[in-house]
Amino acid sequence: MAPPAGTTGAQLGRRQWAYAFALVTSLFFTWGFAYGLLDVLNAHFQTVFGISKLQSTLLQVAYFGAYFVWAPFAGVFVRRIGYKKGIHVGLGLYSLGAIFFWPSAKFEKYGGFVGSTFVIGCGLCTLEVAANSYISVLGTPQYAAARLNFSQGFQGIASFAGPLIASRWFFTGTNATSLGTVQWVYLAVAGLGIFLNFLFFFADLPEITEDALAEEIHDAGLDDDQGPFWRQYRCVFGFVAQTAYVGAQVAVGSLAVNFFVDQGVGIDQSKASQLFSFCQITFTIGRFVSVVILNFIDPALLLSFYGFCCSAFCLLVSQLPGYGAIGCIFALFFFESICYPCIFTLGTKNLGVYTKKGSGLIVMGVGGGAWYPSAQGALADLTYTRRSFLVPMSGYIAMTIYAVGLVVDQAKKYGFSIRNRDELSAMKREATGHNALRERDGTPNSPEEKKASADLSEVA
Repeated sequence: MAPPAGTTGAQLGRRQWAYAFALVTSLFFTWGFAYGLLDVLNAHFQTVFGISKLQSTLLQVAYFGAYFVWAPFAGVFVRRIGYKKGIHVGLGLYSLGAIFFWPSAKFEKYGGFVGSTFVIGCGLCTLEVAANSYISVLGTPQYAAARLNFSQGFQGIASFAGPLIASRWFFTGTNATSLGTVQWVYLAVAGLGIFLNFLFFFADLPEITEDALAEEIHDAGLDDDQGPFWRQYRCVFGFVAQTAYVGAQVAVGSLAVNFFVDQGVGIDQSKASQLFSFCQITFTIGRFVSVVILNFIDPALLLSFYGFCCSAFCLLVSQLPGYGAIGCIFALFFFESICYPCIFTLGTKNLGVYTKKGSGLIVMGVGGGAWYPSAQGALADLTYTRRSFLVPMSGYIAMTIYAVGLVVDQAKKYGFSIRNRDELSAMKREATGHNALRERDGTPNSPEEKKASADLSEVA
């Protein structure tokens, strides 16, 4: 089934663009809330089920493993049925997984929570393929990173709302050793998913097709989508960078509560959950601050700088004691803020007919969150929590290498620039100038004109 005929984001009217942008941005709150609760459930389940830190990371394995397993299928779905129907599929799976939390809590089965989390992960994976890609192409490539950072800022708001709710309802009084509140919270999550699905059913969401995107970059003289998909190196290496970064980010978040408690400065689990919420607030502030910066600074260059800062502060967290390490982890959350959306927009930039397929591959990189927390949890069990932060540092270093490589590649093609540039418009102006010169000199422009000229010469 072919996707509906569509247009490009740059061709939408202002009102139509704003409506589509606001509606799709509302989705980012859903998986931000689910992700924020996930990290806190780690510590809560350690208490309720009496499991180790390593065993508790099975939730991360299920959640992010779903991305690795399901993302290729999600990319195919969105490519065949379009963005809107893809969003319906994602919200349906998200709500179904949240409903499964009720019997898991009722019968106190940790395996049930792990399975339900996998279903939620499949739903959110589908939403990410559709929503991230849609926001990226909903306008010019120049400001794609800024748009996605703004939308994902609302994911950050939901991410710190999750731990705040947990600190109030999961870790106080009799709730500290029970699962009663967990089932009610996730029933509300399911209700939110159903409500959003209802809204999207009646929404008029403009469809942006790959053919229209391909025509847009071809008109600018770019042929980045020519050749097989595996030769789209910016996207392929973007998958590697996203795998490493998300793995590092998830590992840091999954053991953040344990980290605060183990610092030996009198922090209990409830207080640690609140501090984790403040870390998420710092992360969210970083997202909205970066929206302004990305309007002026090249995304690849800014990602290189933020990646270096993430690596440095993660190293300091692993080495400094007490409040020094706590301060560094707050700085780490701030510099994490732009990494995911920048990797996504840079990796899917100018993919043309491969836009949705590339989106699926980059989202598949979220699967890195399935094994990094387990590696960090194993090291934390062998040594202590603070030293285990050497594991996520390796992910930040890999991401930084990718960003620096993009800066070098761009400098070779277009010259080095600190400022954010509109490459499509620049290429269109250059192509127009070349065509005007050819017409003035009588030189054929298109392949058809060149062939006709050669045929005339042969006849003569």
